[in-house]
Amino acid sequence: MSTNFRFNGEVIVTKAESKNMRLIAQNTLVGFGGMGEGMSMQIAQDGRRVLWLAHESAPKNFTGVDVSDPKNPKVIVQTELPHMDMRSNSLELTGDILAVAYQTKGKNMKPAGVELFDLSSPENPKSISFFDCSGVHSRGVHQLWFADGEYVHFAGGSDDFVPTNPLDDQIYRCIDVRNPSKPVEAGRWWYPGTKEGDSTPPPPRHPFMDSGFRAHNTNVYPERPDRLYMCYLDGGTFIMDISDKSEPKVISSWNPHPPYPGFAHTALPLFSKEIMIVTDESVRDNAADWPKLAWVVDIQKEDNMVPIGTLPMPDPEEFRTRGGRFGAHNLHENRPGPSYHSDTLVFGTFFNGGVRVFDLSNPLQPKEVAYFIPPQPENSIVSAVQINDIYVDENRTIYAVDRHAGGLYVLELDI
Repeated sequence: MSTNFRFNGEVIVTKAESKNMRLIAQNTLVGFGGMGEGMSMQIAQDGRRVLWLAHESAPKNFTGVDVSDPKNPKVIVQTELPHMDMRSNSLELTGDILAVAYQTKGKNMKPAGVELFDLSSPENPKSISFFDCSGVHSRGVHQLWFADGEYVHFAGGSDDFVPTNPLDDQIYRCIDVRNPSKPVEAGRWWYPGTKEGDSTPPPPRHPFMDSGFRAHNTNVYPERPDRLYMCYLDGGTFIMDISDKSEPKVISSWNPHPPYPGFAHTALPLFSKEIMIVTDESVRDNAADWPKLAWVVDIQKEDNMVPIGTLPMPDPEEFRTRGGRFGAHNLHENRPGPSYHSDTLVFGTFFNGGVRVFDLSNPLQPKEVAYFIPPQPENSIVSAVQINDIYVDENRTIYAVDRHAGGLYVLELDI
């Protein structure tokens, strides 16, 4: 249930709205509750469960939260960024090694790249190494994937990559971190025509909402370690053969932009069902870039992706006046580790639409089975919650974060 009122034309949500989900804890993270899209769970050497969180903006780098008792999450460490003109939007952990992405506000700034940390003592993170991605045309790294302890796959720039359009500055890159003290590049790929000197002409721009041709999520799963499932903003979604990481090859791509607004964000393969969920991120307030959907794509033939539907969404008219963004964003990505794995239940974040859960028992008829929308967080710069990312542990405890002020929400699913 909710109690809403209007203020300056916006609907203010003062109580949580929920279906088959309930809040068991919240932690505003010592007043630094504006969180990015990096969440990863560690089982520490002493048995504690530590949730690592990336921040949306400076001054904080990342935060460790002891969630051994999920009803009583406790901040155990917060780290600082070197300066205010950067962010650590993304992180991933394997074992006791954490990879953190650094992106700067402008180009040709430092530090911009990937830093590796030793978290064997969670309260005392120690830097192991830094892989530099700075350059005249680079803002560093926006998003990364580190799931096997051997390779970090990421969307980032490079000192030797000159884009044909300044919006196209982040490409797919892969670094070998089997020796974490000396990471080295293993491979890279970019959308043809987006680098100066390419033989392919530059791609046509989106006619009414040019978000750029940049890599975003770059996921590789143990079920198919020779495949990369990648979103490339206005370039759509790719399945890549990375059996030779030095020479990634396109198997297939699918792109509904245009006619739909772009910003392909996350590609989540559900292997047993031979389908993939693909989200287009909402990046404008008040649903100005609607529709931003979560697509259901058939990948039975991986060289011929076929869209078969979308996840059901609430009426955008109900959310566009609440403030902030509304539409698809991150998914729980079934990553290795202490993580819930399901090819039937899909968990997603929808900014002011909160956390939403879908049943894909029949991929042709997906059903929404649960949701939770917190009220406007205290001290938020927008009038509604902006749920930014989600992680579900192996016990089906749900962790979600707010983009601006609400910090960490811990939820239980009642289905």
